[in-house]
Amino acid sequence: MSATAKSAFTWLETRRAGLYVVPADLYIDPVLPVARAAITHGHADHARSGHGHVYATPQTLAIMACRYGEAHAATTTAMEYGDTIALPGGVELHFAAAGHILGSAQISIAYRQHRVTVSGDYKRRADPTCAPFQPQQCDVFITEATFALPIFKHPPIEQELRRLLQSMHDFPGSCHLLGAYALGKCQRIMMTLRQLGYTETIYLHGAQVKLVELYESLGIPLGVWRKVSDVTDKQELAGKLVLAPPSALADRWSRKLPEVLTCMASGWMQIRARAKQRRAELPLIISDHADWNELLETLQEINAPQVWVTHGREEALVHQAKAFGYKAQALSLLGYDEEAS
Repeated sequence: MSATAKSAFTWLETRRAGLYVVPADLYIDPVLPVARAAITHGHADHARSGHGHVYATPQTLAIMACRYGEAHAATTTAMEYGDTIALPGGVELHFAAAGHILGSAQISIAYRQHRVTVSGDYKRRADPTCAPFQPQQCDVFITEATFALPIFKHPPIEQELRRLLQSMHDFPGSCHLLGAYALGKCQRIMMTLRQLGYTETIYLHGAQVKLVELYESLGIPLGVWRKVSDVTDKQELAGKLVLAPPSALADRWSRKLPEVLTCMASGWMQIRARAKQRRAELPLIISDHADWNELLETLQEINAPQVWVTHGREEALVHQAKAFGYKAQALSLLGYDEEAS
């Protein structure tokens, strides 16, 4: 942090485990086990097991329990959107929707007349599986920057999924194998396809099943689906849609599927080299993060005097934030993954 930031915000530190709120002995999305943690959302690079006490939304706590077991933390506090809780040292903690995945939250920390909001990962597009982003008034906005370059402009998800449906129509004998991250993107794709009128059974790799079942138990209807492992004759999957983790696209598992047409859903599919790396015959630009224009619009909407940038292309967004007249700087935090984007 710069000297200017330190003068007013000495109570915030970047440590090896993550962003540390000194008076409350609290970390935000720590990458190591700590005594007290506030978690923005359930993706594994932000939500880890082994903490003493965890503050998170009920949905994020359910996701953590699904992934790590009920004993993922010694104790927990469920924070609904809009909740504020007093912590030791005169700190107040507030949760608001981030629009990234089910249960994702922005976390605001208030201390001595100053308010800092940590965006976590967020997007500004409508998503039927989670609550929309809610802008927060603050003195410092700590924003992610996964797609903080002008080249990143995400098309509507409906447009990309119509391309998928058209390909399925054009190649009726092919099994369309779609790589999609198991938490958030998989369920968003399933529900959006239903909204577009696709009523066929969607087939799932085993790694997708637990979280799909969890979403449904939390009130997110995803239509008819079936595990690929329950299909004895894999030739039945010709002309069908199979969702799998990106890591499974080139796995031995996929070789059992008939006439596979490989698809990949990610914001990185805008980069040809990334699409080629994934061997995606049908790259779909579908992201659960804000694109460049949305990042800039969010900065201007929130209008915080200071902007701290992390998790991605920090330099470009810092430069643009300064051009808008904000005090801006990069906040280097280690241990976060871009591949779920």
